[in-house]
Amino acid sequence: MAPRAGQPEHWGPLLPGLLLVAAALSRPAAPCPFQCYCFGGPKLMLRCASGAELRQPPRDVPPDARNLTIVGANLTVLRAAAFAGGDADGEKAEAEAAGGVRLPLLTALRLTHNNIEMVEDGAFDGLPSLAALDLSHNPLRALGGDAFRGLPALRSLQLNHALARGGPALLAALDAALAPLDELRLLGLSGNALSRLPSAALRRPRLEQLDARLNALAGLGPDELRALERDGDLPAPRLLLADNPLRCGCAARPLLAWLRNATERVPDARRLRCASPRALYDRPFLDLDEAGLRCAEGDADGRGEEVELAGPELEASYVFFGLVLALIGLIFLMVLYLNRRGIQRWMRNLREACRDQMEGYHYRYEQDADPRRAPAPAAPAGSGATSPGSGL
Repeated sequence: MAPRAGQPEHWGPLLPGLLLVAAALSRPAAPCPFQCYCFGGPKLMLRCASGAELRQPPRDVPPDARNLTIVGANLTVLRAAAFAGGDADGEKAEAEAAGGVRLPLLTALRLTHNNIEMVEDGAFDGLPSLAALDLSHNPLRALGGDAFRGLPALRSLQLNHALARGGPALLAALDAALAPLDELRLLGLSGNALSRLPSAALRRPRLEQLDARLNALAGLGPDELRALERDGDLPAPRLLLADNPLRCGCAARPLLAWLRNATERVPDARRLRCASPRALYDRPFLDLDEAGLRCAEGDADGRGEEVELAGPELEASYVFFGLVLALIGLIFLMVLYLNRRGIQRWMRNLREACRDQMEGYHYRYEQDADPRRAPAPAAPAGSGATSPGSGL
């Protein structure tokens, strides 16, 4: 077919390709959920900050979403399959019938500052590609033992400032919830008032970094230090420990020895300081001597408040005390020397006063001992003697 008049001959082969490009550009994108912001690009990102009126995750998230952020909502409870079906029984049954996967490409989920108090078992079912989960800054009080099941690709879990209100029961539940996360690389537990580290966290085979800053850790025991070691070719994890109230007693000796042999494993080791006993308060932990970490009497586990100082610390305190006493003695001698004449005059006056007093005592004694000054004996009763003036 001959080309029409005025139409370039080279447009003929390009016309089908141009039509395909126009069709692709005109294809309608998946709708963005209500009160959320969607950002296009190679990986679709959603940010939902709807405030207190948002009480459950959005149900109309596009299936090709890669990143989902919900901040400042009032989710309170994350129920089972919260991101794969819904809260209603009909929706949950429909999601289970469809395989429970509604967001197959979602890799990052951020749920910070959402007032989440409870995470039920299977709350993240249906997110097979999820690699990063952030639940920081939520007042968690209960956590299901299977809360993180169905997350085979999870590599980063952030629970910073989220566990302080749950107490020991929440820490025990966290141990169970972390057990299936064999691919976990990063774990954030800072700001949770933890008195010990979850044992399951230390046993994750591929863990690369554990953030335990700003907790209530008094130290790490030998069992915890052994759990941080890895057999084979797996690298040992790094540990962040700054801003913990370390108790620098005899129980801290294993941790001090471990730190000196593996300082690179704790990047903030130079920031570690003693919180007790009072004699070592705010001392850099790495500057201590193992021989100087003594247990209090009758306190074999090192939990006492008083720690006996030994070695250079004790010697330095004795030397300082001796210097102070020598200075006080020198000042006293100088005062005596400068006032020697006044002191001599005072001593002379005191001696004369004592002598006058003793002479007075001696004079009164002699007067009392003189027989001429003895009183006349009294006349016996009933005698016939009469006074000279009686006239009888």
